[in-house]
Formats: sequence, C-alpha cells, structure tokens
Amino acid sequence: MIRMAITAIVIACYGIAPAAGETKNGFSSADVRETIETVCSACHGIDGNSTVPSNPVLAGQDAAYLFKQLKEFRSTDGKPAVRGSPVMTAITTTLNDAEMKALARYFSQQATASAAPADAKPAAMGRDLWRKGHFERGIPACTGCHGPTGAGVPPQYPRLAGQHAEYTELQLKNFDSEERSNDKNRTMQMVAGKLSGKQITALADYIASLRQP
Repeated sequence: MIRMAITAIVIACYGIAPAAGETKNGFSSADVRETIETVCSACHGIDGNSTVPSNPVLAGQDAAYLFKQLKEFRSTDGKPAVRGSPVMTAITTTLNDAEMKALARYFSQQATASAAPADAKPAAMGRDLWRKGHFERGIPACTGCHGPTGAGVPPQYPRLAGQHAEYTELQLKNFDSEERSNDKNRTMQMVAGKLSGKQITALADYIASLRQP
C-alpha cells in the first residue's frame, strides 16, 4: 500500500510525484509496480539496475537477502534500525513484511546489467583478493562465500557480480568502521578490517567487472 509518508519523502528528496490514484488495500501487482515507479526507481532504476554509482544494483539479487536488508533498514518499536540509512528507514517504516517481500521478489526477478563498462580492466590486486585472499593478512578469498562468478550463496551471501564499485567500496568501509554491522557472524567486519584502502578500491573495481553467466 502506498502511503502518504513515502510520497512526501520521494517528492522532498527527488522532486518526483507519484501517479494519481487512490490508496489501495493490500499489495497487488499493480501496487508493487506503483511503488517501484514512484519510490524505488529514483535510486535503483525501474528494473533494479541503478545507474547511480552510490546506489546499489538490486536486479537479480536473492529475494530473501533483499527482504532481510529491507527489514533491517526499518525502525521498529522506536528502536534504531539495524542498518542505518535515513531515506531507507523512512521508507521501510511505512511498509509491512508482505509488502517488503513483494518488492524483494520483483527485483530478484529482473535481469541484471553489469555496472562496469565491457572494456573495464580492474587491477590484478582485486582479482587476486577475490580469488585467493591474502594469506599473510589473514584475508580469506571472497569466492569462498560469494562464489567464483559473484553469484553468491542465497540467502546468506549476496550476489555481488556487477555491483557498482563506488557502492561496494563504501560498504566495505562501513563494515570496517562498523557503521554497518548487520552481519551477525561478523565475517564482513573482520575481512574489511584487514583490508587496506588500496585493497578495498581494487576489490570493488574487480567486483564491478564480474559478469555472471
């Protein structure tokens, strides 16, 4: 159900007004489409293939993983959200679980488009970290959790292939500083804490270049 709070956020942040129509009960396929067009597309694109480097690509991501992230952006019973984002918290606070699941399902079913140019040539450092890790620094290979092609292991380990380098770099830095701490087993906090700034950049660039078959 599209709520006035979402409308106000979208107009204030992006200057985009939703299409005219009455608020509906429940969350039909038409409601999903309306929410995508009036709320989600401003940051993530109509099909989840964001063209804004700071906003993640959602297309093709596992639905259960997306649902988890949406729930963790939401503030419940006055408690701070597990994952911080003023815009996402404001939006998700107006959505119930069924609505979040419907949105997650929609984006999971969209075809993906790599965020990096076809001729991108990432640094060998990023490739080596992805494939082999860094033994001396105690950094495991990323493929162990996210797979050699970046497809992930749903729902625990997300798809990373083709994700915007800028977004991935920011998330790694947020895990390092624990500004993002919604990885309960702390694997990402541990890994990010051992990566140098140069390694984070190289790894993010390599992830953006991955193209899942």
